[in-house]
Amino acid sequence: MTTSTATLSPLSRLRTYASFVRIEHTLFSLPLLLAGVFSAPGPALSAARWALIAVAAVGARTAAMALNRLIDRRLDALNPRTRARELPAGRMKTAEAVALLAASVSAYLAACAALGPWFLRVAFVPLAVFTGYPYLKRFTPLCHFGVGLALALAPLAGFAAAHPGLEDFAPAVWLSGFALAWVSGFDIIYATLDEESDRALGVRSMVTWLGRRQALAVSAVLHLAGFACLALAAFAVLRGAAHPPAGTRVALVATLLATGSLLWLEQRWAQDVNLAFFKVNVVVGFGVLASVLMARAAAGGF
Repeated sequence: MTTSTATLSPLSRLRTYASFVRIEHTLFSLPLLLAGVFSAPGPALSAARWALIAVAAVGARTAAMALNRLIDRRLDALNPRTRARELPAGRMKTAEAVALLAASVSAYLAACAALGPWFLRVAFVPLAVFTGYPYLKRFTPLCHFGVGLALALAPLAGFAAAHPGLEDFAPAVWLSGFALAWVSGFDIIYATLDEESDRALGVRSMVTWLGRRQALAVSAVLHLAGFACLALAAFAVLRGAAHPPAGTRVALVATLLATGSLLWLEQRWAQDVNLAFFKVNVVVGFGVLASVLMARAAAGGF
């Protein structure tokens, strides 16, 4: 017998909501957003602006996950791996998910409006991407690039919020390219968990289209391209620096190589998705942030 959602304690409901939006997956997007913030020199941000950036980021990310879970709830109910999720398992009502979506979108739009009129005008772009990408798996094996595009917006958003004049945007663009390639690549690895179910349900993915081996080869190429984009982002940050200190240059190269090694390990351990995706992968974003910070230090500081 299941416990009615109405009889659960507020703390239990809070845990359910946190599980629903996968709070821990913020570890993928937050470092990318911060890398965008620090990708170009600029005046120090006020505490109020940092708070607005945080509200916008949390609101957008929560909206993205809520949309994904609502749109995919029927597919999730048919997949043995995902039928225990909150909506198909009945631990959360659809009305609750819709209310959470409405609250998160409201918070996101309010923060965008407070950041400035331009931010409110472009606020629809992430929401359109978040709404569209869950549907892609129904039509195309290129669906992984929809997830990648959603995360690729994070460094661009962080950069724009910290640099409203949009000056020195090249590093943020390369970081966005990294995010697109990295996230699309690890989403292909993640899709190997559902190969049998996706084939049975007619869900499109690189794995069901090309087979596991070739799909993982595509993932490896994407991660190689992602590493190239990260290196180019670092060099774009350094552009114009007269003579970066040797110590910071060495530290930057070491940080880039360490991040590249994590991508290599993710590919090497791709058959163990729990290890590659949930352990190694979660550190990559922090490697990206560290690389940007090292590049800024080598370029003359903040």
